[in-house]
Amino acid sequence: MQFGIFSVSDITRDPVSGETPSEAERIDAIVQIAEKAEEVGLDVFAIGEHHNPPFFSSAPTTLLSHIAAKTKKLIVSTATTLITTNDPVRIAEEYAMLQHLAKGRMDLMLGRGNTAPVYPWFGQDIRQSLPLALENYNLLHRLWREDVVDWEGKFRTPLQGFTSTPRPLDDLPPFVWHGSIRTPEIAEQAAFYGDGFFANNIFWPKEHYMRLIKFYRQRYAHYGHGTEKQAIVGLGGQAYIAKRSQDALNEFRPYFNEAPVYGHGPRMEDFMEQTPLSVGSPQEVIDKTLTFREHFGDYQRQMFLMDHAGLPLKTVLNQLDLLGEEVVPVLRKEIESRQDPETAKPPTHAVRLEEKYGDQPARQPKPNANRGDNVTGGSPYQDSE
Repeated sequence: MQFGIFSVSDITRDPVSGETPSEAERIDAIVQIAEKAEEVGLDVFAIGEHHNPPFFSSAPTTLLSHIAAKTKKLIVSTATTLITTNDPVRIAEEYAMLQHLAKGRMDLMLGRGNTAPVYPWFGQDIRQSLPLALENYNLLHRLWREDVVDWEGKFRTPLQGFTSTPRPLDDLPPFVWHGSIRTPEIAEQAAFYGDGFFANNIFWPKEHYMRLIKFYRQRYAHYGHGTEKQAIVGLGGQAYIAKRSQDALNEFRPYFNEAPVYGHGPRMEDFMEQTPLSVGSPQEVIDKTLTFREHFGDYQRQMFLMDHAGLPLKTVLNQLDLLGEEVVPVLRKEIESRQDPETAKPPTHAVRLEEKYGDQPARQPKPNANRGDNVTGGSPYQDSE
């Protein structure tokens, strides 16, 4: 099981101090948070993609490249890469480059996002959101697996003899998670390609996600990628931890009450009962997180949202100390002792490299000599037939 944290990159007023951090302060803070995640023994750091205030993560590959350079083991990922409003050619190029720079310590999560105005900003129609997502990923999937692509679709200009560069590290495409909170077509897409399915298990009752994950597992097996137990599942979650339960409730309450997403709504205790939100002592967070496996089966990645709703940097770093020192080690031990042996390993670059090549050397594409523009339709690589 991989454990990590993800951020939506919100810049939110601290309801206790009344201060709102600047964009510069939040960008600096998120780098410190990612470094702290590695320091306390977490496996993954992920960032969302947004193109509007009050968010700062409009360029996730730039941010993740910087974080990868400042860490040694941490897997960097996205909490959303917008498959609808990004050109799949640019996604193929930028994330392959990130994969090289991170030496394989990366993956990405594709999603449609939840900000309607972003579509016309990038020349798209939100009414075509789902077919855009399906078509764009079909192209992205091919760009990472075929040296030369001829392609024609509905939403972008055709490609003739196109090569996406650089080729993926070790000729092994980055692992893709498909993120969804409500759309079975996205679960179907993840299953069809044998990719991972990430249920951002935050705001809705467990029964909703149980249906989506069950459907994904069934379709994963249907397409011949493995058994239902071998499907690759990730979950989100929220947590606020303190040594004493009552301290956690008291400290987090003003942030919950003023949070842009769920503030001024249900009582925190009601929200905790109805959703995966965990506010309490380390043991209480452990106990609640262990129930996820009971509801959804064995899974490969558990992510926590911990820097949201205006929490100051110092508080977030203290939270990560508690998560990494008192919560995750117990969860690792408990989950390992309960896990079905048929459960697939987390899809790291090393694991997938062994699956593809065994003990043989990985392919390392080398271009032929420059012939001018090198756009001829034939393969530009020396080892192509």
